[in-house]
Amino acid sequence: MPKLKLHWQILIAILLAVAAGSLAGETASVGPVLLVDAFDFVGTLFINALKMLIVPLISSSIIVGVAGIGSSGNLGKLGGKTLLFYALTTLLAILVGLILVNIVRPGIVEGEPARELLALDSDTGQLSESIADRGAGDVVEIFLRMVPPNIVAAAAGGEMLGIIFFCLLFGYFMTRMDHSIAEPLFRFWSGVFQVMMRMTEWVLMFAPIGVFGLVARVVARTGFDAAAPLISFALVVLAALVVHVVFTLSLLLTFVGRVSPLAMFRAAAPAMLTAFSTASSSATLPITMECVEKGAGVSNRVSSFVLPLGATVNMNGTALYECMAAMFLAQAYGLELGFGVQFTIVVIALVTSIGVAGIPSASLVAIAIILAAVGLPVEAIGVLFVFDRVLDMARTSVNVFGDACCAVIVARMEGEDRLFAGPVGQPAGA
Repeated sequence: MPKLKLHWQILIAILLAVAAGSLAGETASVGPVLLVDAFDFVGTLFINALKMLIVPLISSSIIVGVAGIGSSGNLGKLGGKTLLFYALTTLLAILVGLILVNIVRPGIVEGEPARELLALDSDTGQLSESIADRGAGDVVEIFLRMVPPNIVAAAAGGEMLGIIFFCLLFGYFMTRMDHSIAEPLFRFWSGVFQVMMRMTEWVLMFAPIGVFGLVARVVARTGFDAAAPLISFALVVLAALVVHVVFTLSLLLTFVGRVSPLAMFRAAAPAMLTAFSTASSSATLPITMECVEKGAGVSNRVSSFVLPLGATVNMNGTALYECMAAMFLAQAYGLELGFGVQFTIVVIALVTSIGVAGIPSASLVAIAIILAAVGLPVEAIGVLFVFDRVLDMARTSVNVFGDACCAVIVARMEGEDRLFAGPVGQPAGA
């Protein structure tokens, strides 16, 4: 009998959690143990397991990723253009999400924070002090925290900005060492990364149980009142994804790539639909390459470098979602985040979308990293599970479309003039 896929297990767990939470309420018990406390225990145990993975996973993934890219023979002009485009579009995606979530404010319901509706327990006053410490008032303080005087203390304290900066430097300078020195280091960190991937996969096997506890706890304490802010948040995320595709990427296609966005949509449609159904950029890669080469006319020289790299590091939709999720939870707690904290969220969302992109349900770990970095409770991500599967499918489609756009634009910048010369689009220069 085939094993049920993880996302279906999580969906079933959510449905069971809604039923169990609504039946249990806050008073039902088994002997001396309240069911709501049991739900809370299961959910907290899962969140703690995710927290346990953060520092070693993000450290090893960034070091291996930077060292791998830096040692590649393709990291010349082609690699530089590709990485610049990926960084630019990811940053623009984050800013689109940040602007919309600040305008719509889905974490505020009828003028009040949705904290009680979502059963968020932490004290707002203590959180405000924590965020003031983490976010510091200006950009200068943020850059100072990026260079920690003690990297071990930074890791122990969850100071992710310092850890990320150190790992970027470490990975870069590994590529500048003699092969005899760099190779053992690369094999060590690659081994750590592989072990952390396996550990992450193992922890995520228990995601349905953890999700059951987290969702059941919320429903037991608030009933179905949590639905309104969560639906609002999901709709704002989908709107932001649409804005990024229809405006940001389309404008880049028009003015930089000099191709028709509609032609690009038609060429990339099979890959986007596959990404939507699988929620995996890596699983969609062969179809993306076929769409870009046959539908858009990009050479294999460009697509074979740009697209595999993009499936690993280019996560426009994921970065946008990470940023919006952190802002939504802050709003729900009734916290006003200053420029410094929001800048921190942007920077970490940009880097973590690269650092953890290759693991299953990567956004869970990435959001946990962002929340910990700015002083928000990691436990709060439990409320995001209800609509996570649908949003995961949508943001993966955006990730894949961003990869395809990059391939076309880089091909144009490399002098390829036969893009969309077939029946899919317009002849070059039309």
